[in-house]
Amino acid sequence: MAFEIEKATERIIRQLYNNGDTDKASLSALRSAATIDGYRAQKVWPVFLSNLDEQWLSKNGKATREEAAIFAAVRMYALHQQASDSCVFGRRNYSDKKDEETNSRELFEALNCLKQGTDSHEALDRRVQALLGTNNYNAVIDQLVHLMQIIKSKKTGIKIDYARLAGDLYKFQFGYRQANEVRLRWGEQYYRAFKKLDTNQQ
Repeated sequence: MAFEIEKATERIIRQLYNNGDTDKASLSALRSAATIDGYRAQKVWPVFLSNLDEQWLSKNGKATREEAAIFAAVRMYALHQQASDSCVFGRRNYSDKKDEETNSRELFEALNCLKQGTDSHEALDRRVQALLGTNNYNAVIDQLVHLMQIIKSKKTGIKIDYARLAGDLYKFQFGYRQANEVRLRWGEQYYRAFKKLDTNQQ
């Protein structure tokens, strides 16, 4: 299921970016809409809902796990995209060793790179620690918004795999064990030592 979630997220993001002819109105609505059922989110419903499998759609007016995860990931993309003319989304290709030389990373790998590129990373560490310390989904989303503001302010050339983020957020909602597995992956990505990327690459 996570793979299908990721593919749908990728379709939505690529449609919003539209090869550089960005749907600015929808991105603006996404940035200001906390949830898919919010009034401002209605602007993006045509793009968003048309790309979801019918079985993922709400039957009672309450957002499904699929809707919540994909919407949150696309919203994070919209927050990040505001700082760049070039697309900030890229799929992380683990089967290609050359991907280690590119600027396409999962979110917490990108935060790791950002941490390496600054002398003062205490604020970033605090935000990440607060996120990793909770298994409340809404609290995680709130912390992700704060982290996206930090990423946006740095104007790096790193592309982030928001499709994979959607898959992680989907899994996170299934319970304590699944949330712990996701948090461990994120923690490993943020704290491990790996090759530093050139954050000035465009």
